[in-house]
Amino acid sequence: MSSLPFDDATIRRARRIAENTPPAECDPRVEALVNDLIGRVADKWTMIILEALTEHEELRFTQLGRQVPGISQKMLTQTLRQMERDGMVTRTVHPVIPPRVDYRLTDLGQSLGAAFCGVWIWAEDNLTRVEAARAAFDNR
Repeated sequence: MSSLPFDDATIRRARRIAENTPPAECDPRVEALVNDLIGRVADKWTMIILEALTEHEELRFTQLGRQVPGISQKMLTQTLRQMERDGMVTRTVHPVIPPRVDYRLTDLGQSLGAAFCGVWIWAEDNLTRVEAARAAFDNR
């Protein structure tokens, strides 16, 4: 059906959601959460980590660092802590020497990845239009 890194059921669900008009009024707590999550998703590291954990299910800290090129250890730690706080990942510390820490997406993290599927669909559907607009702008 598609070259997107999501299964067909997730793609169909994302298309169905995208067709709905959001309500005129919504709970301010929901609005605040949406704004907070958009800020987090706009942080490229969160989405790349989400993608890596979706692909590999569970990764050690060092393996995760290798899956996210260009991220510093400090930024990886900060991003994972925030994702854990938001309920997107679970962190399992194994009592061994040297210490071993594994990360895995929770249901919340997996559902955020599914929600982000809509952005992938939009990008796939509009790639040539965006490229043409960029080229036209750059040629001015």
